Amino acid sequence: MTDYHGKGRGTAHGQAHGAGNGNGIVKGEPWEGGKRSPHPGAGRRKALVFPKGRLLKDDEREAVFRIVGPGPHERALLIENLHKIQDAEGCLPVGHLQALGELMRIPMAAVYEVATFYAHFDVVTDGEPRPARTTIRVCESLSCMLAGAEKLIAELGELDLDDVRVLRAPCVGSCHTAPAAHVGHHHVDHATADRIKSLVAHGHVHPEIPEYQDFDSYVAEGGYAVLKQCLSGERSVDSVIAALSDGGLRGLGGAGFPTGRKWTFVRGYKGPRLMAVNGDEGEPGTFKDRHYLETRPHAFLEGMLIGAWAVEAEEVFIYMRDEYPAVLAILANEIPKLAAAGLSKHVKVSVRRGAGAYICGEESAMIESIEGKRGLPRQRPPYVAEVGIFGRPTLVNNVETLYWIPSIIEKGPEWFANQGKNGAKGMRSYSVSGRVKKPGVVLTAAGTTANELIELCGGMLDGHAFKGYLPGGASGGILPASMADIPLDFGQLEKHGCFVGSHAVVILSDKDDMKDVALNLMRFFEDESCGQCTPCRNGTEKAVKLMSAETWDKPLLDDLSQVMRDASICGLGQAASNPLQSVIKFFPEDLS
Repeated sequence: MTDYHGKGRGTAHGQAHGAGNGNGIVKGEPWEGGKRSPHPGAGRRKALVFPKGRLLKDDEREAVFRIVGPGPHERALLIENLHKIQDAEGCLPVGHLQALGELMRIPMAAVYEVATFYAHFDVVTDGEPRPARTTIRVCESLSCMLAGAEKLIAELGELDLDDVRVLRAPCVGSCHTAPAAHVGHHHVDHATADRIKSLVAHGHVHPEIPEYQDFDSYVAEGGYAVLKQCLSGERSVDSVIAALSDGGLRGLGGAGFPTGRKWTFVRGYKGPRLMAVNGDEGEPGTFKDRHYLETRPHAFLEGMLIGAWAVEAEEVFIYMRDEYPAVLAILANEIPKLAAAGLSKHVKVSVRRGAGAYICGEESAMIESIEGKRGLPRQRPPYVAEVGIFGRPTLVNNVETLYWIPSIIEKGPEWFANQGKNGAKGMRSYSVSGRVKKPGVVLTAAGTTANELIELCGGMLDGHAFKGYLPGGASGGILPASMADIPLDFGQLEKHGCFVGSHAVVILSDKDDMKDVALNLMRFFEDESCGQCTPCRNGTEKAVKLMSAETWDKPLLDDLSQVMRDASICGLGQAASNPLQSVIKFFPEDLS
């Protein structure tokens, strides 16, 4: 036994490290023989040569600096830098993430949580194989499902493709050319297995830029004249806002909030102010923004610069979805021309690239992503008009909304307002897909009906009878053909449990089982839920299981839908049950 003077069989330390000498001292220790007493750090055990944890290698640090560049390395550029690494390496090696965190002075945990949130990033740990060199993403959203996406996926699985992986993907914004796919960043319309095989064999993995109206052509037809009038003082902010309000322009990304009123609200908050363009067009069935960006991008850019001028924004962030690589290339080509022409002196223009997250179409989640974070919707209030990007008042507008602004100001509010019918104001760009002969963007009067849209698209496909339609994309519900004479405009469909949203109209026929349609949509929501709130995260998962059963448990689905509507944080969870409720209400024959 050891006494307080160290006598006995030796101390516990001595027993653990070697034989004691009866005085509690271990032979070979630096304090042996009474030279000095033991103290922390005196060498009682071997010190680690390196800090605990994974060691960052010099070649990883050098590689990341070479890829990312000299900076700036501000926190908000995290996602942009992750894209640079993903593009260069084909994945995100964990060592590169560690080096990026060190370079940007961000904790590894923060880098990792962002990198693993977005579907287009592939995090690879030490010792784990890298993904295949070429990634094929096949859209499995509703319009592509109707056009044979499942068959295409099966055929691709049977091909002997070297160093290729095939992934299921949510909507890629090409519903009118379904089935659609991406080979790397190369967009494939009317995709077939043979065509995809050929693209892979020839290395066609880069975006193909369509013909579009460039800066010089737009200016030649009078483009940017309205912006110049605004900047010169010829037009006042009040007169511009009045024109938008009188013309009835509303947010065309889904919410339908009056544009002039929104600009007035943002101007009312103390600056400095910022602006964001929501180009994350991820709602299944929607592709109108892509259409305008790939044909007349400068009409949108002029409207954006007018908006920034009106609210005195210091910087505008264009948030563009990663599924639109051609659009990103067009913006990269054309935006520098604005500065060269002296048209953007009043505002800095920055592009932020999404990374495969539908939730970032929700404006507060988009703002989180612009700040380099996970795209988690914020609790409101405060609203983004007051507390937006970096806590500043922020104007958020959709691409098509901005597209119409120069024309409304130039031609007058009456010109735009009188385009509508059935009590609606203005023009609308309906994204029409599904069982029609000529799907595409239909530019026509606001308040047009589904029956009229079918006529404008050449009628139903041969052998198909009109059965129902989605009036507003995946979250807008499903209506039967007997209700196809309702004007498709804001405020018209809510009493039926539906809404027009982004004006994405998917036409369904007697060949379509509405249970399968609703299940496809719910699987989309399950996959795209950010997971922040339980009603949406667990509710969509539970709904998919219940809807996969041969017989639906309608009372349980009704109860689940109510909880999701009432308790979800954002519109995704609140509207996810609309399609299943529509099937129960309007298509009972498909449930028998």
